[in-house]
Amino acid sequence: MLKQIEAGVLSVAYRDEGDPGGAPVFLMHGFPYDVHAYDEVAPLLVAAGHRVITPYLRGYGPTRFLSPVTPRSGQQAALAGDLLALMDALAIPEALLSGYDWGGRAACIVAALWPERCTGLVSCNGYNVHDIATSMNPRPPEDEHRYWYQYYFHGERGRAGLARNRGALCKLLWRLWSPNWRFDDDTYARTAASFDNPDFVEVVTHSYRHRYALAPGDAALEPIERRVAALPPIGVPTVALDGDGDGVIPAGGCAAHQRHFTGRYERRVVPVAGHNLPQEDPRAFADAILSLR
Repeated sequence: MLKQIEAGVLSVAYRDEGDPGGAPVFLMHGFPYDVHAYDEVAPLLVAAGHRVITPYLRGYGPTRFLSPVTPRSGQQAALAGDLLALMDALAIPEALLSGYDWGGRAACIVAALWPERCTGLVSCNGYNVHDIATSMNPRPPEDEHRYWYQYYFHGERGRAGLARNRGALCKLLWRLWSPNWRFDDDTYARTAASFDNPDFVEVVTHSYRHRYALAPGDAALEPIERRVAALPPIGVPTVALDGDGDGVIPAGGCAAHQRHFTGRYERRVVPVAGHNLPQEDPRAFADAILSLR
């Protein structure tokens, strides 16, 4: 069931499924995706007795900012702060947090900074936290090639391109990042409707500029950013998932992330799956969550 609640600076649209008294699980989507990434994951968790909460992130779908003056920030502290505010608004003291891409970043930061709120973590691509201090150091050419879209959004031409061609551009990213996934037009269209959010372009372009220190952050979020800058370890029980067919973050590149995890930790490589792992292999994603119960 789709619901709406005021949480922090947002009116958050979210799915709330399963037993209200069940152990809560948050499923956090990434860019450029939405809650439909978890259409086949959520029923598996509900069948296991969980309460499953799947929110639309800021800038996506029916989620809206409460004030026109709130910065349309896409920085990592904003994503983490939104998740924490949603947990508070729903009066959920602790939950299992899971996600990938932007949503995985939110889950990782909450797990690191507020471990008492996190019973366990499932994170695609491991330690999904930006090291902004080193972000301008050149990467190997193969990585730079894969990150072309990030550099595109650094300029005003990229902002205009996203505004004008968001449907075609994001569909291209789906194909490049999940080369083994044969999604159809209807599957893409269900999610692409979320990109018509009036704040989508601003949130996305700010995200890809802030992570390279090319745009200032929201001053209200600076306390979180300062804590995240230390790259804090994650001590909660964690399963890290890597898609073996991920076209933007190769599975091997995340193998060294274990040093950031100080608690129970397991890394699983999912064959064939690409960047949108929960939608491509929902059973593998759900099994990772269920293994932390």
